[in-house]
Amino acid sequence: MAGKKKGIGNRALGMGKTADGNGSTGTLAEEARPDSRFPIPDSRRPSGQLTRAQKLDLYYWMRLTRSLEERLVALYRQTKVVGGLFRSLGQEADAVGSAYALERRDILSPLIRNLGSMLVKGATPLEILRQYMAKGDSPTRGRELNIHFGDTDRGFIGQISPLGDMVPVMAGVTMTFKMRRQDRVGLVYVGDGATSTGAFHEGFNFAAVQRLPLVVIVENNGYAYSTPIAKQTAATQFVDKAIGYGVEGLQADGNVVLAVYDVTKAAVDRARAGGGVTLIELMTYRRKGHAEHDNQSYVPPGEIDRWAAENDPIDRYLVVMREELGATDEEIAAIDARVAREVDAATDEAEKSPPPEALDALIGVYAEPPRERPLWFREGTDRAVDVNERAEGWGTWQSARTGSV
Repeated sequence: MAGKKKGIGNRALGMGKTADGNGSTGTLAEEARPDSRFPIPDSRRPSGQLTRAQKLDLYYWMRLTRSLEERLVALYRQTKVVGGLFRSLGQEADAVGSAYALERRDILSPLIRNLGSMLVKGATPLEILRQYMAKGDSPTRGRELNIHFGDTDRGFIGQISPLGDMVPVMAGVTMTFKMRRQDRVGLVYVGDGATSTGAFHEGFNFAAVQRLPLVVIVENNGYAYSTPIAKQTAATQFVDKAIGYGVEGLQADGNVVLAVYDVTKAAVDRARAGGGVTLIELMTYRRKGHAEHDNQSYVPPGEIDRWAAENDPIDRYLVVMREELGATDEEIAAIDARVAREVDAATDEAEKSPPPEALDALIGVYAEPPRERPLWFREGTDRAVDVNERAEGWGTWQSARTGSV
């Protein structure tokens, strides 16, 4: 398989920290050297075509993703978030770098840790906050939570919670592209655990056989909820699964946003040209639990701290920005300030939003939702039933009301 790279890094030591991995054994500054982190040679690297402004945009999107999630954590602890909170801490480069490689006409399907991809495709912080807080003016009118919503006009489809199920869905979406002769591409994210599901196999195999314009990204973050990789698959690396389906397989350091952009752009261009499916394995790490309630007791001591210190995607990109783009502290501070303003403004607006209306539950379910008064059937009575089957001698509620024994 052309372009395949082995040994991106050793999970025990941290991404890109092994002498034989796809990284150097030196400091972050040394790792920023152009030839040390990318599976695509310098001369053919798609990110080389990005302007300086576009490369600064990548930092903006990653910083926005992290800051927005940090605000959601604060709201969660104030009990203002309804349901679970799912973080992408340490994985921001995966979502941002891959979504940035798509064109406006392309469609992606995110998972719970791909908030950054939705922001890149046009979702707003205000929508995300309202959604997590189950507000009446959220995209789903308070009926669904976190990032379970979609907008095909902006190019993202709402996720289905069961693992792997979006692979056959996106196979169907990209089948329509092929049948209509549209030069559009679909992208779907899965975690390492999803590759062991039947839905993943069936959808991926169908897409491969039909040579559909689909890019499948496997985010190898070390754990399927609390299950480490070695306990859910015997495969050494997930990119090896590509050959079993007869498709192209690529692997990249998921904590280097430009490397993610490069492999995704190459796969997207290949799919658009009729080359079919590509499986991309992004090597990364989930520094938070499955959700905010998960205390990660299954993680070996020191592992999280090591990844935070050595392989944070934003920290690593800041080195690139300063050393290769010549970004100044003032430029970086200006981006950070912009993000803070946008998150603060969105939070203030979301807190003002009303709760959902009861009848909104019917909108989008029926073509012409009924507009009857809620609980109309109980008008004129203060109880749901007039009689019961219990004997009077049992001391029923009705007996107490009528005074009978």
